[in-house]
Amino acid sequence: MKLFIKYMVSNRCKMAVKSVLKQLGLRYTTVDLGEAEIEEDISNELQDLLKRRLDESGLELMDDKRAIVIEKIKNVIVEMIHHAEELPKIKNSEYLSEKLEFDYTYLANLFSEATGTTIEHYIILHKIERVKELLLYDELSLSEIANSMNYSSAAHLSNQFKKITGLTPTFFKQLKHKKRIALEDIH
Repeated sequence: MKLFIKYMVSNRCKMAVKSVLKQLGLRYTTVDLGEAEIEEDISNELQDLLKRRLDESGLELMDDKRAIVIEKIKNVIVEMIHHAEELPKIKNSEYLSEKLEFDYTYLANLFSEATGTTIEHYIILHKIERVKELLLYDELSLSEIANSMNYSSAAHLSNQFKKITGLTPTFFKQLKHKKRIALEDIH
């Protein structure tokens, strides 16, 4: 039985889900961002208990089909930007359509309607958070970061960074209190 879980954006979330499943005696085959596959169907009572336990961990068991698709979009974006070795070299729209096996127009309309923002803006917010992380590591030049994040140039990255954060990447690096946003708080 496949379960769809909202707000799963990190390995820590995956560990929390595994822990809850184990506590409830549910055997799972896989736990990935946004979903878990358990070996058996569960009763309504056990499903309610699972829902409560996940809520206590800041996660949410989903059953609405549209909400599930929206969460899958978010998870593919998080995986693509924060966990992949490198960003895909194809358009974001093509990548999402291929990964989710839906027409991009449908995905974009559904996402915008439900979240009040576009998929592209959501991707930009995540890219900027990843850029902040890379700037803090101080291992790559701005040009190398721009290249790794599929920006056309360091100038393009700088302009987008300033538009989103209000700061230049150079000034951000100099700040004593670096302001990063937790992945689960990016909307």
